[in-house]
Amino acid sequence: MKNLPKVSRRAALTFGVGALAAFSARSSSAQSVHATADQPIVVELFTSQGCSSCPPADKLLGELAGQKNIIPLSMNVDYWDYLGWRDTLGSPEHTKRQKQYAANRGTRQVYTPQMVINGHLNVVGSRRDQVMRTLKQATAKTERVPMEISTKGDEVIINVGENKNIPTPQKATVWVLMTSQEVFVPIKRGENSGKKITYHNVVRQIIPVGMWEGKAVQFKLPKASLDLGKKQDGKRDCVVLLQKGTVGEIWGVARAKDMSI
Repeated sequence: MKNLPKVSRRAALTFGVGALAAFSARSSSAQSVHATADQPIVVELFTSQGCSSCPPADKLLGELAGQKNIIPLSMNVDYWDYLGWRDTLGSPEHTKRQKQYAANRGTRQVYTPQMVINGHLNVVGSRRDQVMRTLKQATAKTERVPMEISTKGDEVIINVGENKNIPTPQKATVWVLMTSQEVFVPIKRGENSGKKITYHNVVRQIIPVGMWEGKAVQFKLPKASLDLGKKQDGKRDCVVLLQKGTVGEIWGVARAKDMSI
């Protein structure tokens, strides 16, 4: 990025510790990552249309989107908007979430492109080999709580089970995310001027719906409270995450495909 040391062309920024409570590019397809069907890996990519280092990571996330047992999420941030191009998918909520992850790691720094895997593993999103190794590490280490999401009439129903391997009392936040499967963006200014980038599983809305404290629990919410988009927006999915504390290790995940209007 402009006006930053060469050590950080992937765009590092530093924030105060108390501010929040908390590839190398290759043309080959992403190698397969093995995970059990009921334990998909969640990959959050913090990216920006204004970051010249991000397009390879955006492409890699698209490759991961084609794998059955990975749920990739594109979280466009807004802190590079001042460089000449306002990210059309950027959100302060995504920036806030990334800062919370940084606080959990005990660091003052956030950057793009960053991948956070299963809520607790951190890797530069453009370094393919490191990403693949971290995905395998996530498969081996992450504890899971059974979850499912369904719809009935005008309601969305979320069931969270229990996992006796997780010591109690432990609290976790249930998050609901609405995502667009694909968004094509022509960028007209800034570091990526002239590029046309396809973003995958773009997070459009993220809301907390309740807390889990170790026991099985059910949450209901009206469909009308969710950002279902419009017909011309393409297909949208609903992803539910169970995260230790507020934004910690992901203990459970469920996804409902195509909830668009």
